[in-house]
Amino acid sequence: MDLRADFGCICSGSDNLFLGSTDGHVRILSSGFKIVRTFEAHDSGTITHIKQIEGTSLLVTISEDLSNEPVLKVWALDKPDKKTGGPKCLSSLNISNGRKQFPISAFAALGNLSQLAVGFANGSVTVIRGDLINDRGAKQRTVFESEEPITGVEFRDGPTTTLYLATTGRILTLTISGRGQGQPAKNLEDHGCGLGCMTVDNDSGDIVVARDDAIYFYGVNGRGPSYAYEGPKQLVRMFGDFVALVTPPKPETAPKPGVLRRFVGGGTSDIYNSSSLALLDTDLKFVAHAETIVSQVRTVFAEWGDLFLLTLDGKLLRYHEKTLSQKLEILYQRDLFVLAINLAQKAGVDAAQRNVILRKYGDYLYKKGDYDTAMQQYLKAIDNTEPSQVIRKFLDSQRINNLIEYLEELHEHDKATVDHTTLLLNCYAKLKDTEKLETFIKSGTNFDLETAIAMCRQGGYYDQAVVLSKKHGEHDRVVDILIEDSKKYDDALDYICRRDPDVAYPNLMRYGRVLLEHCSDQTTQLFVDYYTGRYSPRKDVPVAPTQAPVGGAASAVQNLASFIPLPYRQSTAVPSPAIGENRQLALASDEATAAAEAEPPIEYTKPKPRTAFSSFVDHPEQFIVFLEACLREGSINQKDEAELHTTLFEIYLDIAANKTGGEKSEWEAKAKSLIDGKDITMDASNVLLLSHLSNFQDGTVLVREQQGLRFDIFRSYASVGDTASAIKALRRYGPEEPQLYPAALAYFTSSPKVLEEAGSELDAVLKKIDEDGLMAPLQVIQTLSTNAVATMGMVKKYLSDTIERERKEISNNRRLIESYRSETDAKRKEMDELGTKSAVLQTRRCSACGGSLDLPTVHFLCKHSFHQRCLNQAGDADVECPKCAPTNNNIRAFRKAQEDSADRHDMFQDALQRSRDKFGTISEFFGRGVMTAPTAE
Repeated sequence: MDLRADFGCICSGSDNLFLGSTDGHVRILSSGFKIVRTFEAHDSGTITHIKQIEGTSLLVTISEDLSNEPVLKVWALDKPDKKTGGPKCLSSLNISNGRKQFPISAFAALGNLSQLAVGFANGSVTVIRGDLINDRGAKQRTVFESEEPITGVEFRDGPTTTLYLATTGRILTLTISGRGQGQPAKNLEDHGCGLGCMTVDNDSGDIVVARDDAIYFYGVNGRGPSYAYEGPKQLVRMFGDFVALVTPPKPETAPKPGVLRRFVGGGTSDIYNSSSLALLDTDLKFVAHAETIVSQVRTVFAEWGDLFLLTLDGKLLRYHEKTLSQKLEILYQRDLFVLAINLAQKAGVDAAQRNVILRKYGDYLYKKGDYDTAMQQYLKAIDNTEPSQVIRKFLDSQRINNLIEYLEELHEHDKATVDHTTLLLNCYAKLKDTEKLETFIKSGTNFDLETAIAMCRQGGYYDQAVVLSKKHGEHDRVVDILIEDSKKYDDALDYICRRDPDVAYPNLMRYGRVLLEHCSDQTTQLFVDYYTGRYSPRKDVPVAPTQAPVGGAASAVQNLASFIPLPYRQSTAVPSPAIGENRQLALASDEATAAAEAEPPIEYTKPKPRTAFSSFVDHPEQFIVFLEACLREGSINQKDEAELHTTLFEIYLDIAANKTGGEKSEWEAKAKSLIDGKDITMDASNVLLLSHLSNFQDGTVLVREQQGLRFDIFRSYASVGDTASAIKALRRYGPEEPQLYPAALAYFTSSPKVLEEAGSELDAVLKKIDEDGLMAPLQVIQTLSTNAVATMGMVKKYLSDTIERERKEISNNRRLIESYRSETDAKRKEMDELGTKSAVLQTRRCSACGGSLDLPTVHFLCKHSFHQRCLNQAGDADVECPKCAPTNNNIRAFRKAQEDSADRHDMFQDALQRSRDKFGTISEFFGRGVMTAPTAE
């Protein structure tokens, strides 16, 4: 299509281009600029204004003929007219201007066509209200009149509908619906604009006005921001984020008066005079595009995502917006990095792409030598920048401050590695900037804790390492630094005492030996408190200053600090003799102690005491205090108590071995007190071993006595030749342990010296052996003849008494044998006679009732006779004499008991073991039939 043809107006919308011609026809062009449809909209006049309602198929056309009123029609492009075949005309009306024939200079419509505004060159504005789509009628009203021609009208829709009016000399607003309707037009500004220099920003709803000095924006609150851009303006349109400005050609002759110039838009003497186009980004305040056009510009419109410019000679210029990446590349080439950053930010690019621009800007500044500003850009792009790329640029010692700044920011963003922390701390160390190092540590910046502490320790900044460890709760490391590096043992112990039990215990186990070496008393008390369940973290309590005495020393007392650390609680341990003065624990004021004891101890699981034993190596005095305190604590199990007693017993003996005189006796007495009693928890074998290794005889004797090993006690004395102690043991244990006397007899006659030391005790032993029958005379003779020490004279009386007693016993036994033998013979003879001879029964009275016997009568061989009725027996059953029955039953029971006991060999062995007369016991059980061979049934 030849765009040089005469047409009255042009508009775009819904992916089409609409041309209103001077002959009343409308031509619709596609994106290929081909006519896809043509229809006659008006039968007379020129179509001067046309508007397509975006998003609908509605088209509004206005035809003007100065001889008649302008005609407005609304078309439905999607509804064909059956008669004409063209679009259906929904409504048509004549626009009233008070019968004044002036051309229409401006036109605007709401999106629903409920209201339309028409501005005339005579300064009047007519508003049309109604349902034009359904042709239900419309009302027209002139809402504004002015002597100045109308150069622009635009709607701003919202809670209230506002109509913005522009004349050549003013900008006004008029509320046409909603709150404030009916009020006169409000003057916004006493400066108007030229024809075509007013438009609306559809994105924000603001009204855009172009004047010779600047671009102005008007919102609901009046005039908004303005952007200076000098030069006359012919047209203004919004294209996305840009304001498209067309500048008219410069006139060759003197300009016309101002009002007329603004209305007609400039001179027209030469259509080929050049114009200019500028695309302004008012947000970023830069000219995106500027171009000089050979011929004058007729109109500007936007469609299909592009901006179109139509010149008077029929050329159509199309402008396509470059992509963001293309825009940025252009800005990079021109070193406009600040503008590129603002553009990217406005476009809402992600942080990674924005940081790329910042890095490029930083590199640009670095090449220019502006290192400080370059570093600021690198810091902004730190999230998506490889730190090594920046660090390498600033490794020069002259730029160490920039490097420190970047490394600190890395730590702030939690992007620092171990190497970065090391490098930063090295920079601090190189500058010897202790203050900055401390600030870095206290700032809470994210960094690798292990590396930071290691670097501080390596550089000798022990106090900073402690502060850093405390801040991050590295309690174990704090103690390690104080002990291993700073050698501040008191501070380390104080820090441990302020920790909870689960923290204090591991450190106490790890550094207990070192702390005992340098703070023995306080460390011992800490062990005691922890292992007895009385540990409580130390706290600071205020102590009221005491009244100073009047005198020269008063000032020293008055300068005491108001706060003192809580001391350990006073141990109830009684110090062992001779070393108590070396183990007095350090205590503070009684008030602080009372305050500490008022707080209940923290509940925790007490460890086994033996876990602390290794810490007290080479510290026996402190070890004794610890063990004694643990033993006074009643809530320990038997196994732990046994370990404590055994260890304390060993230490007592070890100290006693290095003492002499009274001190040795005191320590041995303490050791003996541990094993003297009935409820001893120590293992006897351990006590015996320790006593033997320490040559502690009292311990050996005491344990053996408690264990019932009396024979071992006597034998231990005899083995060392201690006759006096052996005699004492014999006298003490002999009554309960008779076997000691045969052993004593053998010991007393083992050598002439022992025999001499025993003295008359030998006779007492022989007497006891003789009285209790502990040894047979032959055994005594054999024992005495073993060493040929005892003489016959020493045992003469014993032998004579024994022989005489034996003779008497033999004589008595013989008499008993003869009597038993004669009695046995008599019984056997009687039994024979009863079995072979008849018996003469001469009894005349009943043995039961005492009456005279009468038949029937029962006679027994025992010479007892009874009435049959007195026996209460019937039939031929065996009848036993009632008089002899009890005796016979006893004999039968005794016999049965003998038969039963014949198989109870355990009874025989038990009786034989308990009996002193072994031969008599064997004889007795032989008579019971124990040794009779069983008979086959």
